[in-house]
Amino acid sequence: MIDWDLAVRLGSRLAGDGPQVSRREADAAVAELRAGAHRSTDLVRDFTGLDGGQDTAPILVVDRPGWVQANADGFRAVLAPVTEQLGRKKPPSGLSLAVGRRITGSEVGALLGFLGSKVLGQFDPFYDPMGRLLLVAPNIVHVERELGVDPGDFRLWVCLHEETHRVQFTAVPWMRDHLFSLVERLAGTMDSSSLLDDGLARVLGALRQRGSGEATSGSLIELLSTPEQREIMDEVTGMMSLLEGHADVVMDDVGPGVVPSVAAIRRKFDQRRQGIGALDRLLRRLLGLDAKMAQYRDGAAFVRAVVDKVGMAEFNAVFAEAANLPRKADLADPDAWIARVL
Repeated sequence: MIDWDLAVRLGSRLAGDGPQVSRREADAAVAELRAGAHRSTDLVRDFTGLDGGQDTAPILVVDRPGWVQANADGFRAVLAPVTEQLGRKKPPSGLSLAVGRRITGSEVGALLGFLGSKVLGQFDPFYDPMGRLLLVAPNIVHVERELGVDPGDFRLWVCLHEETHRVQFTAVPWMRDHLFSLVERLAGTMDSSSLLDDGLARVLGALRQRGSGEATSGSLIELLSTPEQREIMDEVTGMMSLLEGHADVVMDDVGPGVVPSVAAIRRKFDQRRQGIGALDRLLRRLLGLDAKMAQYRDGAAFVRAVVDKVGMAEFNAVFAEAANLPRKADLADPDAWIARVL
């Protein structure tokens, strides 16, 4: 139902090449990022108490088209249950399928192109057998230049965050299956006709409300989802907020010992997370990226509150089983999570 080849071609073209660097600068950046990722393994283990092992998932330093291709592959895997479910409920005709594949391929390509110029790194948990770590060298170089920070410090700081994600999924192997199960549950709620009819009505209603000055949710994901889907997405929010907040705490708290300028980097980077320019901020809101930023903030606050109260060893109960993951409501009430789990 999605033309993935078209998505990759369009996404790669829209993402562009990134900043101009010499071959020597490019080789040095790639080597430093690889070394930073390997160095981060022991630092993350010593701080968190989680051991994901050495070299359990490959480390790839990629350019923007490489990130687009990797994420198209990941999206194809994670969306397989959704597309199969929609196909079974209302199989499209030959012409509808051909046209629809190109439309959805263009939409996915546009999304990948926008994100491909911004993402610094990512752990892809859907790559068999244990996932893979992606570091997007052009974007890291672009941001370090834009912020005017020390390149060596910034590269290691990014590696600490992304390596924490690798450890989360390799030290806690049920996490990957749980994420897949949430996607499958979400797929079971989807119906292609209702998505087009009801979803369109919700978007049009929201646009009318905005025109009259009434407050509405900002994300297209929120507008197109049903109450049942939002309930599942709340579980995803709790899980992803934990993972992102945990990684932010690691990168900042490990940072002072190995990244001397971490405080200045964090201050400048948080300013950048707000988006640059009106169009960028609008796209972030429509795509739900504002919610992604809230995951970093709320998740980090939750992790710090629990660790401050019970210590890191007790906090790690969150990784014992899926039932121990924070719910969305727990993020604002860490004491409720402590009472429920500990």
